[in-house]
Amino acid sequence: MIKQILLILLIVSIAGCISNNQQDTNTNEEKTNMMPDVKMNNQEKNVKEINPNNLETATFAGGCFWCIEAAFQEEEGVYSAISGYAGGSKEDADYKTVSSGKTDHFEAMQVKYDPDIITYSDVLNIFWRQINPVDDGGQFADRGPQYRTAIFYHNEEQKKLAEQSKKELDESGKFKSKIVTQILPLTTFFEAEEYHQDYYLKQADHYKRYKKGSGREAKLKDLWPAEEKNSYEGTPLDELTPLQLEVTKKNGTERAFQNEYWDNHEEGIYVDLISGEPLFSSKDKFDSGTGWPSFTKPIDEENLIENVDTTLGMKRVEVRSKDSDSHLGHVFEDGPKPTGLRYCMNSASLRFIPKEDLEKEGYGEYLSLFEEN
Repeated sequence: MIKQILLILLIVSIAGCISNNQQDTNTNEEKTNMMPDVKMNNQEKNVKEINPNNLETATFAGGCFWCIEAAFQEEEGVYSAISGYAGGSKEDADYKTVSSGKTDHFEAMQVKYDPDIITYSDVLNIFWRQINPVDDGGQFADRGPQYRTAIFYHNEEQKKLAEQSKKELDESGKFKSKIVTQILPLTTFFEAEEYHQDYYLKQADHYKRYKKGSGREAKLKDLWPAEEKNSYEGTPLDELTPLQLEVTKKNGTERAFQNEYWDNHEEGIYVDLISGEPLFSSKDKFDSGTGWPSFTKPIDEENLIENVDTTLGMKRVEVRSKDSDSHLGHVFEDGPKPTGLRYCMNSASLRFIPKEDLEKEGYGEYLSLFEEN
């Protein structure tokens, strides 16, 4: 009799669990269906932190919308960033008509964000640092009225904060010329064609070439050197190991034969750990017997800076990364042919990308280094 009672209680308990689980599932489905119909941020960790029912919208024009969208996509608290066209009086807009410069639309970007994580003032600060605010003829290599800069406000509070932010920047003395970025009410916003959305991910190679070739990348570093964040397209400084920080930012040296890449024989490229800039190819790597990764030449000499180093009672040539100003190692004139050089690098300053991963990590253009002649 006792066994029968226990069996009945067990069945009831199991039934209760199934019912509760089903109820939880239904609740989750209902919550999912309630989410706004917007594109989600690519950083999944941020999406989990954001309340999709607590989103606000900000709209900016800053020249090429690919670059402005990319700048916001990875920011904490940003739910989505959409490329589009704003400011025009017509009832529709597309890339062909807007890029002609004959309409009154701006290439623009609309960001949806959680104000409990990132404020509108924070969003404004991110925007300013993506543009040249004293250029009224376009942005960098992109010229024409469609590439002018503007802040489109959605309400009076945004207007007030935008005007205050612009005034503070104007009065800071940072720029010799007057800030020309317009502050305008948002009237219309049309999403750009799908191939423009997330362009920095879909066409990573072309995007990187464009950002560099247009002059945007270099000019922004000149305009905002003191405001540069402690992170690049590679590894944020606060995520570096003590050894990586000691080597890259304090000119340290790791131990020979006790570092990650000294005996790495895989095909691929070595990039700046912090900026992600391509530095060396495995095709130019050789065993120098020193216990550090050594190369006969860099992929592109323009990505390196060489300084005279007289520390330790020696006269050497230090090699630093141009993009992140990280200490990489030294170059010596005792290498093999054809260059006779030995770029002796610290593994702690580098990140290795195997040949098979170059495409998916945005370095597809460097696959040509490994093609048979």
